[in-house]
Amino acid sequence: MSWTGRSTGVLLAAAMVMSVAACTADSGGGGEESASCVARYTYQDRSYRDVANVNFTLGRKLGAATSPPCEDTGGRGKGEEPVTTETAYEVDGISPKVAIAIGDTPKTAMFFAAYSGSELPPEVQKLIDGS
Repeated sequence: MSWTGRSTGVLLAAAMVMSVAACTADSGGGGEESASCVARYTYQDRSYRDVANVNFTLGRKLGAATSPPCEDTGGRGKGEEPVTTETAYEVDGISPKVAIAIGDTPKTAMFFAAYSGSELPPEVQKLIDGS
């Protein structure tokens, strides 16, 4: 293989690693990492992130939750970024300050928890553990 061919391969591999890293987290300057491509929503001035493998029961409709756009593409101006709005629902047995479900319909609603860092609230951990 020629030098040019090897160089191109190395550059492509490096670009792939950089794009994956950009889509996993960005540094917020305050020491805490904030994920840029994970499902995030805001409801009543609280931020929520999706949590997988949670067995929950949907409660009543709360209102609208908004999701900022994924910030992994660079180059777009702030005014051009679309904001997604979906319906927020209560999760039976848990305060909306801790967790909500979000989706276009009750059947498509997914579980979202308000937490910082990697610690889930104990109420959410109980649902995951099945307690």
